[in-house]
Amino acid sequence: MSTLRDLLDAFDELPQATELRARSYHDLGEVVVDVGCGGGRAVGELARLGARAIGVDRDPEMVAAAAARWPAGEFHVGDVTALPLPDASVTGYRADKVLHVVEDPAPALAEARRVLRPGGRVVLTGQDWDAIVVDSADPDRTRALVHARADTMPNPRAARQYRNLLLDNGFTDVTVEGHMSVFTDALALPMLAGMDDDRWFDEQADRAAHDRLLVAVPVLLAAGTRGD
Repeated sequence: MSTLRDLLDAFDELPQATELRARSYHDLGEVVVDVGCGGGRAVGELARLGARAIGVDRDPEMVAAAAARWPAGEFHVGDVTALPLPDASVTGYRADKVLHVVEDPAPALAEARRVLRPGGRVVLTGQDWDAIVVDSADPDRTRALVHARADTMPNPRAARQYRNLLLDNGFTDVTVEGHMSVFTDALALPMLAGMDDDRWFDEQADRAAHDRLLVAVPVLLAAGTRGD
């Protein structure tokens, strides 16, 4: 049975995920914090690029596993709204697939601004959970299931709010990019398993078995600069 870490590793190793991760590393500078670091892959990759890379996650077990797997990085247990870092201590702040689990992302952006040096860069990436595309024989049911699944999350539409969140919290030079992650095999099935409709899911599993599955996930990447 696959563990959460196994699934994260499988997604992280896809070419589209690798390319987007590399894109998110641009111009983060020499001291970078990766918030919600999970298994620590981004921290390890940033360290290999020459940065002092710091991973923060609220799950102690995940932090311990990340530290064992990526010894070149630094790892700490902490919350997105209370990072264990001094003021103005990093040149880059990265949060990937984090803000959709935060009820109110504004304090997290205020914390990002606190730890960034003036001129430091913030990068936010994440999927819009309310806009996932799934090919299905019952599009009305699919639309309802996607919306219902999104509504179980604290902030499923956080990604479409990234630009305004950055602007509202005093970041400048804000940019937004749209990317689409497309899945056509069984790797996407765990993402659909929480849709809570066995007959609908059985159709998707059958599509995967016969090379007819299509799931497309819109991912947004937003970046900004901390001004003085």
